[in-house]
Amino acid sequence: MRDQATDRAGSSATKPGYALFATDIGRCGVVWNGAAILGIQLPEKDGPSTRRRIVGRHPGATEGSPPSYVKQAIDAIGRQLAGGRSDLPRIPLDMDGVPAFARCVYQEARSIPAGTTITYGQLAARIGNLGAARAVGQALGRNPFPIVVPCHRIVAAGGRIGGFSAEGGVRTKQRLLAIENAWAEGSRTPRRGQKAVGFDTRRAVRRLRSNDPEFGRVIDAIGPCTMELRPAANTFSALCEAIVHQQLSPKAAATIHGRFRRLFSVSGPGGRGLPTPVRVLALSDADLRGVGLSGAKVRAIRDLALRSVAGGIPTLQSAQSLSDEVIVERLSAVRGVGRWTAEMFLMFRLGRPDVLPLDDYGLRRGFATALNEGQMPEARELEQRGELWRPYRTVASWYLWRAAEANPA
Repeated sequence: MRDQATDRAGSSATKPGYALFATDIGRCGVVWNGAAILGIQLPEKDGPSTRRRIVGRHPGATEGSPPSYVKQAIDAIGRQLAGGRSDLPRIPLDMDGVPAFARCVYQEARSIPAGTTITYGQLAARIGNLGAARAVGQALGRNPFPIVVPCHRIVAAGGRIGGFSAEGGVRTKQRLLAIENAWAEGSRTPRRGQKAVGFDTRRAVRRLRSNDPEFGRVIDAIGPCTMELRPAANTFSALCEAIVHQQLSPKAAATIHGRFRRLFSVSGPGGRGLPTPVRVLALSDADLRGVGLSGAKVRAIRDLALRSVAGGIPTLQSAQSLSDEVIVERLSAVRGVGRWTAEMFLMFRLGRPDVLPLDDYGLRRGFATALNEGQMPEARELEQRGELWRPYRTVASWYLWRAAEANPA
């Protein structure tokens, strides 16, 4: 059967067609046959890889100009991936080759609104098959219609992100959720209509190209801006995590931070692994050192807790009304929290669009590689060039970091 309007479907003998189309997450693909869509392909590492994936899944499909209903679907998917609202449930899907159980899963998944998530178990209950959470996950792992059948909105028990079979895996799933502002961790209520970083990155890229044409070549080399915010329950827990990660490899820092959070995993105030100032102050130095924190980091986290209790640390809500410099000044007063840490908080926790961390080595190296013939810039030189990037120096910084990663030597 065809999903939705079955009488609109074309003959099964019709040779399928496909097309690639640009979105905010890269070039996606769509495959159609008759009057229904056979599949949606999320971006692979490049266009040829996406084409090969499509042809491998739909032998005989030929690239061509999409019919009007497919163009409408492309427009709707593009709006959805740009953070807008789209009527994706109205897109006709060809489910003739989909097993009956998976068909039920996909049809029910289409009813989950953007900006919300449910668990595999909850979806199993919705289709009247309690205990089939694993089978639901397996069906979603074979979903031929990602985005239209929003498998990224189904998460594991306890709000854990779960798996994702598309290119990029869980990172891609997190990115799709971030676009919809559907934070899968914790119990945050999604705020509809907000961008992943709180401002229009496409507008920022256009401004950077206009103000600094040479920077446009950096943008061309890297591709679309995919910067994302890192969800934070509160300022205190975000800064604790930043302190733990200082001067450690990501793997070592993640291990220690996990142990640190387990100190607060019991029920009661500050449960679910979230530290609170009061509970930190109630712990002994031995407790904190026992998870792998150095003496300097123990003192830094205690100072942060004391300042938080005294009201010197802005909450996420109150920070919205404070300028960048005021936030940097208040956070930098904490032992072990310098200007760089405060700037990372502005960029990746609050989504401030005009931050340029002049002391960041990776950013300076990216500038040297992409814009300065390999010569490391002085802070003053970088600051002067940064005047061209206002009011989107955060996005310029993101591109320079990517340029440094692309040229590790």
